[in-house]
Amino acid sequence: MKHLLSAGDLSLEQAVAILDTAIQMEQVNKREIKKLPTLRGKTVVNLFFEDSTRTRTSFEVAAKRLSADVINFTAKGSSVSKGESLKDTAQTLEAMGADGVIIRHPASGAAHTLATSGWIEGSIVNAGDGTHEHPTQALLDAYTIRQKLRDNAIGSDLAGLKVAIVGDIAHSRVARSNLQLLKTLGAEVYLVAPATLLPGGLAAQAKGHYYSLDKAISEIEFDAIMMLRVQSERMTASFFPSEREYARIWGLNGERLARLRPKTIVMHPGPMNRGLEIDAKAADSKNSVILAQVANGVSVRMAVLYHLLAGGSEIE
Repeated sequence: MKHLLSAGDLSLEQAVAILDTAIQMEQVNKREIKKLPTLRGKTVVNLFFEDSTRTRTSFEVAAKRLSADVINFTAKGSSVSKGESLKDTAQTLEAMGADGVIIRHPASGAAHTLATSGWIEGSIVNAGDGTHEHPTQALLDAYTIRQKLRDNAIGSDLAGLKVAIVGDIAHSRVARSNLQLLKTLGAEVYLVAPATLLPGGLAAQAKGHYYSLDKAISEIEFDAIMMLRVQSERMTASFFPSEREYARIWGLNGERLARLRPKTIVMHPGPMNRGLEIDAKAADSKNSVILAQVANGVSVRMAVLYHLLAGGSEIE
């Protein structure tokens, strides 16, 4: 595996291998010296054309803990803002000897273009491209589900678990990647959203879909429920009457939380719109694993970089 562009690129065996490696990386992150020599001499570039402090920092920490040299390249204040194209930027990074490029871009397909263009020889990791995909987020979500519901057993998948993805599915690259990866791992995925925010093509790929969160909760005993951020910045039309109406019908609140199974975990990729798709009672409840998702991001991204760039070297 040279690139990670889509969650759909991963076979069951590859996905489980990354999750198993992440368990070992989690142990490294608990040590006093959180460092491995695995990527010593390698250069990893964070190429971010969109702001995302959490994802960029997570990749930076992951690469540094594997002893890679890290270059942070942001579009603001760079030659990109002066009109430099993706091709020019890629060729500049190639000249610098980049072994791995982690790219976040507002255009869907940008990561694929970078990987297949021949402009750069290094491995490409898609850290989010437009409304298309975000595969490492799906991996850390799957890791968190396995950690909480499968006790992180080596080699285990998510077969038989029922997962609801709720909210702004139309604009969510997280939803697209999770739908693919969770299905690969054997989970049953249900999509819940207003009809205006649930594309038919995605609904057809799910085990089932609902236009009412109350109806979904009453009919399915979910093991995990993943609330999505309402991405107002990507909306060019009115997809629901008002924020108050959205929260009333599709938001996860204390009353709906009480109707879930006691062991159902509550997830959110962040950042949260508290009071809109999720309220404080649900976000801060004992069911919430939102902070665990953030913590697991470093371990999972270390595992991804290890598989792409380490060339089979041993984890020490």
